[in-house]
Amino acid sequence: MQYILDTADISFIKKAIDLYPIEGVTTNPTIIAKEKGDFKSIIKGIREVIGEDLMLHVQCLSLDAETIVKEALYIKQFAGKNVSVKIPVIPEGIKAIKILKSKNIRTTATAIFTAQQALMAANAGADYVAPYINRIDNILGDGAKVVSDIVQLFNINNISTKVLAASFKNVEQVHKVCLAGAHSVTVNKDLFEKLIYHPYTDLSIKTFISDWEGQYGKGKTTLDA
Repeated sequence: MQYILDTADISFIKKAIDLYPIEGVTTNPTIIAKEKGDFKSIIKGIREVIGEDLMLHVQCLSLDAETIVKEALYIKQFAGKNVSVKIPVIPEGIKAIKILKSKNIRTTATAIFTAQQALMAANAGADYVAPYINRIDNILGDGAKVVSDIVQLFNINNISTKVLAASFKNVEQVHKVCLAGAHSVTVNKDLFEKLIYHPYTDLSIKTFISDWEGQYGKGKTTLDA
């Protein structure tokens, strides 16, 4: 399982990279716009923080294949070697994925709501497919089931494309797609730290410290034993 950050907040990325086993960062036009800065500078800033080895997913905005490809090549120039260009699964997007595959440019098919969209994108050459879990759930669908179906189709057809589940509102959704076989999840900063939070964990730690300090003194640790 790959944990990926869905944010362009440099301060949070620095903190998360330091603490957690992060495999990369995803962005989209909405995330970039929230930072209210220069697009290239934001992307370069993220790359500087995460280094060359971690993934960076950056989205195109054009709606025709020719211009999508131009955007992808432009993004590739300054986003670093380990970049995957995000492309929505519209017909022209599928065409662009095919073209970029021939140019050895990695792509992430995004805005996926069905398993067939994911299969089409994978057959076109996408390296990742990104189903929108919470948005699927919001239209009376089952995001985790869509992930399960995608994984099954990929296994049946011996496809190496990875499922990058996205669009989460709670930990339960993340947990369900992990059980469904997603290869990676991208989680926003508001939700990410909740993945390991539990009140009884905090209570247990407080109890351990209280019992230890009651015997050995306040502020003491095993280093003082």
